[in-house]
This record gives sequence, structure tokens and C-alpha cells, in this order.
Amino acid sequence: MALISLRIPDDVAARFSALAVAEGGKSALMRRLIADALDVRSPCAAPLQIGRPEKVTLRFRESEMRQLAEIAHRRGMTRTGWIIALVRSRLGSPVQPSRDEREALRAILRELNQIGANINQVARAANAGVQQGRAIETGLSEIREARAIVESALAELRRVFDDNADYWQTRR
Repeated sequence: MALISLRIPDDVAARFSALAVAEGGKSALMRRLIADALDVRSPCAAPLQIGRPEKVTLRFRESEMRQLAEIAHRRGMTRTGWIIALVRSRLGSPVQPSRDEREALRAILRELNQIGANINQVARAANAGVQQGRAIETGLSEIREARAIVESALAELRRVFDDNADYWQTRR
């Protein structure tokens, strides 16, 4: 995705920020304005989560309730949680993770945090080596190793998100 950056007067920026609060944030508003200007619609625009949640009552047959319970259980969710996730996915909310997916994402986040800490240690050692006139070759293997782990974690992260998107975009 491309990044567009621009400079505007402070007062205009403040007014735009105030307007953007009700539009899902500055980036969301800017994307919508650009799409409107180009007469382009994104395939699935996420709804704004404004206001407090309201209750909806649904009636299902007994057989449908059993099916819902089974589908939700396979997904690691409650019936209500699964129905809410289904509706939100159809309204354009980007991710409706199951319990297993949330655990996988947490594990990836922990791993990436550890890698960040390792990279910081390597950077400190490299900076100390440069200041003392030593070569920094010794840290390159650690950096290569960290890169491989990051690439692996990113691949797993992509898999989790792709699996999630596939689940909610298909009929199961």
C-alpha cells in the first residue's frame, strides 16, 4: 500500500483531525476522500464503531441452534460470539479471530518482541565496537538469524490472517 504525505497549516490539520474523529480517524477519512475523488469504492469498507452496542434478538430452530453451537465450538467461540463475528465480517470488519488465532497471534507477538530485544542488544554491541574501533562483523550472524526468525514469524502471521479471512469470506 502506498504512503502519501503532505504538509498543511496547523489550523487546517486541527480542523481535519476534529472532523476525522467521527469518520474512523484521519487515515480512514483521507482514504474515503481519495476514493470519492477518484470515484473508486473499496470492496469492503469497515463500519465505524460509534455508540454503545445494542441488543438484537434472533430466533432459530432447534436444529439450527445445534448447528450454530457445533460451528462455534469448532471455531473456539460461543454461539453469540460466532454470530457477532459473522455479522461484523459481512459489514466489513477486518478480523474476527478465534481463540486459537488470538493465541497464535500472541505467540508471534512475543517472539517478535524477543527479536526486537535481541536486535537492540546487537545494535548496542555494534555501537560499542565502532566507538572502540573494532569491526562489527561478529553481530552480522545474529542479525541474519534474527532476520530469518522475523521472516518466519511474518509468514505465520500472514497464514493466520489469510486463514481467518478465508473462513469469514466463505460459507462453512
